[in-house]
Amino acid sequence: MGKRVMDFKMEREDLLHEGDHITVTEGVLPSNYYYTIDPALAMSGNYPFRERMLAREGVVTKVIENARGYYVTAEFEEP
Repeated sequence: MGKRVMDFKMEREDLLHEGDHITVTEGVLPSNYYYTIDPALAMSGNYPFRERMLAREGVVTKVIENARGYYVTAEFEEP
């Protein structure tokens, strides 16, 4: 097993906090996957098929605000 770290864009502050346990839903585009933290709290960028995530549960490790908005970093245990 390995760890996978992913970043998500969150539109409003205080929806997620460090240490929160999360679940994600996978979405499919014609040539990519994307992931949404349930229930629609934050969304990942697009990942090519070869970088598909297998885990569906993780932990928030960091929440930051910058000029472009709020960003969540989460860590997942991958099989």
